[in-house]
Amino acid sequence: MMGRVKQTSSEVIDLPELPVEHGLNQQQMSTLTQEISAQFGDGQIYDRIRVVNEARFYMAQSAEAMLEAGKRLIVLKENEPHGEFESIVREQLGLPERTAQRMMQASIKYMSPKLLAKAPTLALLGKSKLFELMTEDDDELAALAEGGTVAGLKLDEIDRMTNRELRHALREGSENYQALSQLQANTNTERDQLKLDLAKREKLITEMDPIDLGDGLRVEVSQQVSAAEIALRSLKKPFTALAEHTEQHGFMHDDFMAGLLGQLQFALNQLRGEFSIKEAPDGEAMPAWLREEAPLPAAQEEA
Repeated sequence: MMGRVKQTSSEVIDLPELPVEHGLNQQQMSTLTQEISAQFGDGQIYDRIRVVNEARFYMAQSAEAMLEAGKRLIVLKENEPHGEFESIVREQLGLPERTAQRMMQASIKYMSPKLLAKAPTLALLGKSKLFELMTEDDDELAALAEGGTVAGLKLDEIDRMTNRELRHALREGSENYQALSQLQANTNTERDQLKLDLAKREKLITEMDPIDLGDGLRVEVSQQVSAAEIALRSLKKPFTALAEHTEQHGFMHDDFMAGLLGQLQFALNQLRGEFSIKEAPDGEAMPAWLREEAPLPAAQEEA
């Protein structure tokens, strides 16, 4: 069976396909390899690294040539009437209009001031991947060419991917970025709303009558103390469970419970000391320590 390999010219060269089975002897295989090297390898001895590097070089040339062609298409489009431009693209250049449009978009993208110096490096990825990367940010693409990443992928990783894999990775990266952006936007909105609420509260406080303000503060503090009391009384159930465990198994929890209550008592003592709060309400507005130090009335001093 003869395989057909199309060259860049209109000439078609017939090449024998290498069979899967060992249908050719060693001499025939060697002869065939020499013929292929002579025709397509410029007569050089096969070296995989060299051939791969050369392939990459010419692929890059193709991508850069595409960008240069795109520049010319932009010039044509700018200077020709719309219908005439489409006619030139189809009839004289043999390009589908969609392909011409993408080529112009790629040239605008990669020939921009930020990416112009990076274009040769990015062109190593080939035309198809340049098209896939067109929607990415210029700064990210510039960073990619300098060793950075796009969607978490380095240049060599993108080079090894298929176009489909790259498209999927870029779409997934875009979705993750949008989700993070939305989360950040929601956080900023909540923070701004909180600032607005605090500002309104502060303004309301400064404008309120002192008596009304005091009553409002008392209500707020009373609610918090009620919640603390409810939480404190809820300890009865777990303390009962500890006591029953002691009765059934002889395991003592006295020190543990005493430590917990001591912790709460310490917090209460701290509040009492910080604000000089008396032990119990006695109907006097003046604290006891201040009443003790207050001077006696003149009549009592004479007595």
